Amino acid sequence: MIKRAYAALSALICLLFATGSYADQPRPWEIGMQQAATGNMHQIRWFEAYTLWFIIPITLLVLVLLVVVMVKFQASKNPVPSKTSHNTLIEVIWTIGPVLILLFLAIPSFNLLTDQLTFPQQTDVTVKATATQWQWNYEYENSGVAPLAFDSFMLKEQDRTTAGKEDKSKYPRLLAVDNEMVVPVGKNVRVLVTAAPADVIHSFAVPSFGVRIDAIPGRLNETWFKADREGLFYGQCSELCGKDHSFMPIAIRVVSDDQYKQWLASAATDLNKANKALMAAVDQPATVKVAENTAK
Repeated sequence: MIKRAYAALSALICLLFATGSYADQPRPWEIGMQQAATGNMHQIRWFEAYTLWFIIPITLLVLVLLVVVMVKFQASKNPVPSKTSHNTLIEVIWTIGPVLILLFLAIPSFNLLTDQLTFPQQTDVTVKATATQWQWNYEYENSGVAPLAFDSFMLKEQDRTTAGKEDKSKYPRLLAVDNEMVVPVGKNVRVLVTAAPADVIHSFAVPSFGVRIDAIPGRLNETWFKADREGLFYGQCSELCGKDHSFMPIAIRVVSDDQYKQWLASAATDLNKANKALMAAVDQPATVKVAENTAK
């Protein structure tokens, strides 16, 4: 019985964690940040938790002080209010206290900004993302004589079957796209972000990567990320860019280096075929083999 229990537990664990593709996307009733998939996002999540050690005590202190003032100094209990104009000790405390708090917040904040804005010495993949009302265009630099470039539109419901993206848990409504940006895991990816010359300001934002940068017509901004795990990660344009602002999603598929190279070579001649071959490789259901219990 014990061996059977261990076998069942192992199978359950494998079913939960052995998956070919993990989609990072908003969850129902989610109140925190999405799970981190890059080093910078891990730091952002840590910094958020770190600031709570200051925010919560300050909020509780202010609440307690307000309650004390309302109870102790109401007119019925304190008919003759004090005429004290200032208190040296209190003034020193409320001056030095905030300065120390800001100092403790500033140092890790500056370190985080430095890490986000310091590009790695070696860039493995460079992708130019151009925003247009209401789509994204991705162009892979150094991907051949004619650089690989394609548009990425939000996936329409009537196109799910044709695209092979019927599973809404992996390809959610209003976030799934027809053509994802594909990048290799564990590689430094540089993203050049701009908008079409005659367009408006957009914003390239992927929460799990800790990336958000404006796409401005006539200006080339840049950001970078290094995904530490494979999966399908979603974002959206984060600027109010027009009436279809909410229908301009971003989808980035992170795959192994070998899968990325195969996709890149195939996509140069047939993007649709390359995408379907990649989906077949990463979206296949996980299989779990449980050793048969021969104990009698």
